[in-house]
Amino acid sequence: MSDKLQHTRNIGIAAHIDAGKTTTTERILYYTGKNYKIGEVHEGSATMDWMVQEQERGITITSAATTVYWNYDNSRYKINIIDTPGHVDFTVEVERSLRILDGAIAVFCGVGGVEPQSETVWRQADRYKVPRISFINKMDRTGADFFHVVNEIREKLGTRPVPIQIPIGAEDNFAGVIDLIKNKAYHWDPETLGKDIYEGDIPEDMMEMVQKYRNELIEGAAEENEELFAKFLENPASIKEEDIHLELRKATLQRRITPVLCGAALRNIGVQSLLDAVINYLPAPYDVESISGINPYTEKQEARHADENEPFSALAFKIATDPFVGRIAFFRVYSGTLKAGSTIYNANTGKKERISRIVQMHANKQSPVEQIEAGDIGVAIGIKKIRTGDTLCDDKHPIVLETIAFPEPVVRVAVEPKTQDDVDKMEQGLNKLAEEDPTFTIRVDDETGQTIISGMGELHLDVIIDRLKREFNIELTKGTPQVAYKEAIRKTVRHREVYKKQTGGKGKFADVDIEFSPVDDNSIGLKFENHVQGGNIPKEYIPAIEKGIRESMMNGIIVGYPLFNLKATVLDGSTHSVDSDAMAFEIAARQAFRKACNQALPVLLEPIMRLEVVTPEEYVGDVTADLNKRRGMLDDVSSRIGAQVVKGKVPLAEMFGYVTHLRSITSGRATSNLEFSHYAQTPPEVQNEVVYKIKGYISEPREV
Repeated sequence: MSDKLQHTRNIGIAAHIDAGKTTTTERILYYTGKNYKIGEVHEGSATMDWMVQEQERGITITSAATTVYWNYDNSRYKINIIDTPGHVDFTVEVERSLRILDGAIAVFCGVGGVEPQSETVWRQADRYKVPRISFINKMDRTGADFFHVVNEIREKLGTRPVPIQIPIGAEDNFAGVIDLIKNKAYHWDPETLGKDIYEGDIPEDMMEMVQKYRNELIEGAAEENEELFAKFLENPASIKEEDIHLELRKATLQRRITPVLCGAALRNIGVQSLLDAVINYLPAPYDVESISGINPYTEKQEARHADENEPFSALAFKIATDPFVGRIAFFRVYSGTLKAGSTIYNANTGKKERISRIVQMHANKQSPVEQIEAGDIGVAIGIKKIRTGDTLCDDKHPIVLETIAFPEPVVRVAVEPKTQDDVDKMEQGLNKLAEEDPTFTIRVDDETGQTIISGMGELHLDVIIDRLKREFNIELTKGTPQVAYKEAIRKTVRHREVYKKQTGGKGKFADVDIEFSPVDDNSIGLKFENHVQGGNIPKEYIPAIEKGIRESMMNGIIVGYPLFNLKATVLDGSTHSVDSDAMAFEIAARQAFRKACNQALPVLLEPIMRLEVVTPEEYVGDVTADLNKRRGMLDDVSSRIGAQVVKGKVPLAEMFGYVTHLRSITSGRATSNLEFSHYAQTPPEVQNEVVYKIKGYISEPREV
């Protein structure tokens, strides 16, 4: 088993949009023999971009999984790869992929360097403790600068980049790479689409630079090993390649460094050495920390190790709908073995499910397998109730693994079908898409009866509507995109609510004393505490109180937007021996929530976005002036090769149609990137405007 795990890698390829992730993946498929023809993103023929929308738009929308095999050092390695989107609207795909992967390739554009989504992806990988190697792509493009990008990785990402290759030339003169460990130059033959690689001597004019970076590499590899470091000081040439690989691997797994390689995937340069680096430096399943979770019976923490002989445990990280077999679940096995036809226990729902078939995916194509073992990734067919983030396990050894945290939607749109006959079909289609994508939500407005869909951006919702049309044959009419505001309270209020209802027979009675207060940390949702003493409220009624508050939070006090976060502490209460039941306490909690939060100085919160604009220098003044008009806060203006980078934070409400306006004020020469940053209190005049639009009147702002 250990030998099988030793020769397995679970990796993701992630980066900013247009850095070349999918192009790199397509070359990996070609050189590993998975594909016999190279698919191109710009031609709409990329294997991993199999959705029609992806092929039409030239972007990755959904993460696609595949398995390839690579021969290295007389051994055959299995590499499970997930190609993730680069557009911020689909960041959920990156989030859930990094949660279950062991390592990642971070792709950077040789011109753009560390861009906003690169930083987001890097933070996500940090959160899940994922070791990374970096690949600086597009070294053949005008403006490419390897060493500038290496410096940006160090400064912007706060990590230590260690080049193990340096480029031979750049832009039109980019001809190959120098391997600093082997101390050799390598060129890829364009006639064989880069399949033939030639080893040669280092160009004379690069010898001094190579020696400098090679010494830095060896010194960095040796510094954690006293014996090796002494050897380096005495005679650097005596250190073997194996010693360097071993120490670099150790440092990469501990996330102290990121080895940096370079190439030009579109020109078929550098991809094979990238695969070698995956084998050398990224972890096998047993190299990462054992997964831990909570036993739902004992409520104690337990660990699961990457071993097929341990009890089965896995995490469902993605749900999708297949047109032929229905719902399917992508899952990562952490321990044990799952066989086709066996029954698993869903620790989150407490239900058992039979897995009729197991397959491994190659984009949207399925390859049936008899079983999936620890350290591997598979897809379950025949599922009914499994959701994203659920733990699948052996019912005799249950465990609940940490689920996946997803960002809140920030844009909403009202939709309705073009024909009344499609109302039910629309509801079914939207629910299926919501099962697949946790950042896509649906709700029906109580007052207007409209169906409101919410997502991470305008592109995200456009793709959802397009999928409804193509996959479910439903034409929708959509309203103007609107901001998904939240509500919050600013003051602590204690309220006692007595709910009585006498109907002649058995009545209803519940008495609750609850304190509602703002939450200081930025956790989203309800922080619920029970401080009732002496059994004044029986324990079986406490969950009903929590349920009443949690559901009430979905409709806030001001205009009905969900409450962002709240702390509710049940302090006291009383019951009636006959009339009290769970429903009575749920209703009492709802009423207490409405009355208390009305007095707790409720405010509207708006999503604030992180904006980055890359513009020629002559337009910086126009861009910053426009940012100020949009209630934006300027953070920084810095230089990039041939351009200026303007960074700031701006309310989402002011950013609809921004891309078109930016083209107008910069003659089409600037580009922008927008991603969610945080929620902040809406200024009183803006809050009044929102309230007036929705309710038709202005509420007086109340100060603390």
